[in-house]
Amino acid sequence: MPQYSYIAVEEKSGREVKGTIEAATEAIAAAELRKEGLFATKIKAAVAGKAKQKKNWKELSFDIQFGPSVIKRKLLMVITRQLATLLEAGLPLIRSLRTLQRQCKDKMAQKVLCGVADSVETGSTFSEALSLYPATFDRLFLNMVRAGEAAGAMETILSRLAGFMEKTARLAGKVKSAMVYPTVVITISLLVTTGLMIFIVPSFAKIFTELLEGEPLPGITQFLIDTSTWMQKRWYILAAIPFIIIFGIKFAYKTKYGKYGLDWVMYYMPILGPIVSKTAIARFSRTLGTLMAAGVPVLNALIIVRDTSGNELVANAVVKVHEAVKEGEGIAKPLAGAHIFPQMVISMIEVGEETGRMPDMLEKVANTYDEEVDNAVNALTSLLEPIMIVVLAVIVGTIVVGLFAPLATIIQKLS
Repeated sequence: MPQYSYIAVEEKSGREVKGTIEAATEAIAAAELRKEGLFATKIKAAVAGKAKQKKNWKELSFDIQFGPSVIKRKLLMVITRQLATLLEAGLPLIRSLRTLQRQCKDKMAQKVLCGVADSVETGSTFSEALSLYPATFDRLFLNMVRAGEAAGAMETILSRLAGFMEKTARLAGKVKSAMVYPTVVITISLLVTTGLMIFIVPSFAKIFTELLEGEPLPGITQFLIDTSTWMQKRWYILAAIPFIIIFGIKFAYKTKYGKYGLDWVMYYMPILGPIVSKTAIARFSRTLGTLMAAGVPVLNALIIVRDTSGNELVANAVVKVHEAVKEGEGIAKPLAGAHIFPQMVISMIEVGEETGRMPDMLEKVANTYDEEVDNAVNALTSLLEPIMIVVLAVIVGTIVVGLFAPLATIIQKLS
């Protein structure tokens, strides 16, 4: 019998536990864990189980054998919405999956949908079939589907999940669009400055040397020539700087303290910090609210929020909330103790706890901060446009002034 390794939450204590269990399928493993008072957040085939699983599914999905199949996030969002619509129209799950498989033009998505449909046809649950593709369906997606299976409301859950993905994508798109303009301007500024310093300034330096015959140059001109000479000789250092920065950030993100430090800087830095913090709050609120509305137990939902937060400050705050909720406390008080959420958010969560409408209140918080992110992005764009123009003008102007400063001396000598 196959072995499965699992991560689960004890329903009574809320403690996260890990272990292995023997079962015929993943669905049976999850059911056995439920009987023991454990709510599974992650189940995967152990080493022996994986070998058997590959053998069983060899003819159904080549992706399991030859590598992970990944559906792009944007396409997955569309597929989820379409699947919810088909189920709401009364079509059976397998027929809905086959319909989407035929309509989809993306080859990878076709393979995944085919594999999921084949798995469901052979007796697997929908969540079990999705779990065969962990690179596409994350823990949040799987737990939402499991909650839908338990409640018998799959179309409603998928509709909520699609709405969650659409709003999250819209928020991420706003932030990315805000970064396009400054990134383009900064890149052009660096290229123009580098071109002037490496190709134009040396030409002027030769002219100055010939015409001034050893007379001292103005300070700003000498500084430009010295900088240009250094850039010509040490060009490889300039070329390496972007790669050093990129690899340095990637390396830091792989370490616990490095990731926390970078997230802290991004969270509190001027100008960009408010956008980062508002985005993190909106994501936290929408994820937790969506999971709770789907019927996922709060302790299990908090673990998923922790793993999908995308920000170490928020993840650490959620860990504290999880520990407090295990002890019987609410969410608002430990969240306030983290000191990273505004008082308005804490107050709205308190009201949600008091009225028993936490999912609705979290959704309102998320919508409020979506609007604030939109306003902050527009304000940032309006602020950066004149700043970038001024910075570029100062850089080019300094170079022009430095190059034309010796002209008075040259004209005097020629006259």
